[in-house]
Amino acid sequence: MLPYTSKIGIIGGGQLGKMLIEASRPWNIEYVVLENDSKCPAWLVASEVIEGGLKDAGKIQSLAEKCDVLTYEIEHINAEALLEIENKGKVVIPSARILQIIQDKGLQKDFYTAHQLPTADYFLATDTAGIIEKMDSLPGEKLVVKQRKGGYDGKGVDIVSKEELRAGNWNTPGPCVVEAFHENITEYSVIVAADRHGNLVSYELIEMYFNPLSNLVEFLFSPAEVSPDLEAECREIALNAIKAFHGAGLFAVELFVTNDARVLVNEIAPRPHNSGHHTIEGSYTSQFEQLNRILLDLPLGDTGMIKPSAMINLVGGEGQSGRYRLKNERELLDIPGVYVHLYNKAEIRPHRKMGHITVMAENLSALMEKAGKVRNLSGFEVI
Repeated sequence: MLPYTSKIGIIGGGQLGKMLIEASRPWNIEYVVLENDSKCPAWLVASEVIEGGLKDAGKIQSLAEKCDVLTYEIEHINAEALLEIENKGKVVIPSARILQIIQDKGLQKDFYTAHQLPTADYFLATDTAGIIEKMDSLPGEKLVVKQRKGGYDGKGVDIVSKEELRAGNWNTPGPCVVEAFHENITEYSVIVAADRHGNLVSYELIEMYFNPLSNLVEFLFSPAEVSPDLEAECREIALNAIKAFHGAGLFAVELFVTNDARVLVNEIAPRPHNSGHHTIEGSYTSQFEQLNRILLDLPLGDTGMIKPSAMINLVGGEGQSGRYRLKNERELLDIPGVYVHLYNKAEIRPHRKMGHITVMAENLSALMEKAGKVRNLSGFEVI
């Protein structure tokens, strides 16, 4: 294949950037990364790393000057600087306009309401007094309180009882979204790709399980074990949500299904997502190749699944800090249909994402059995 002349810039050089560049390797694409650590996970595969903060407008401008297309692998960046660059004619995918909605969970919720997308009942508040004033408009004795800006990987999300609020035992750190709390929900994800011409495709429904302490995905599998009607409803809602943005990109639509079988949009991520990592081996076109296609203005790839797949997150354990190694690597790599991905992070820390393992099998029953064995073998030890 002839080398592409387009050079792509990524704001952020973490594991998502690393995997995006790895997926581009057969096509000989040059990538430049902006990251505050020159030895970030993506430095091994990037053509160049610009060292600087992800909110530094000057550094973002320097990246833009070197590249034809810009994207990002994390939301907490300088959207205003990106919007200015975009207004001058540089292609930014997803658009800075979309990013500004995603960055603010209040704007996200209002966006869902404006476009008639189902979501948990909510109100916006600026402080604890505002929450107390409105909290009885939501059912139940618990509330979900989300910081409007800055939350990530479960941080900035609290479950608070109305009793705690009345007693003055909890204070919000600032402007927030307050949602109705639903017990025993099941969490799903749909990865949706939108090209520059308005075409959309979606991947198989993904069923996710979270660590109750870190609120990080521990384990997921696809296709989800649901009825055809529920899967169709989830995918339709996800596609409608991304259509409403009227812009290109790769998106993860996180969904809740309640006890009474209502499907609710939780949040949308405008980038490759932890819930789509299994597509690297499990789908004909991985989420990372799909984003490369969108950035290069190529046709969207086939989202069909090769085999049922699961993903196990590899994260730092409690009390783990410093240099590390993967335990049982020989045993893991000796299992057919098991693929280990490590993210090139220098040190382990509690709950830090260090890698993931994809597991594939012929059917869901065999997948669950194999994934259980892999989960028991997985983990790190500090050296």
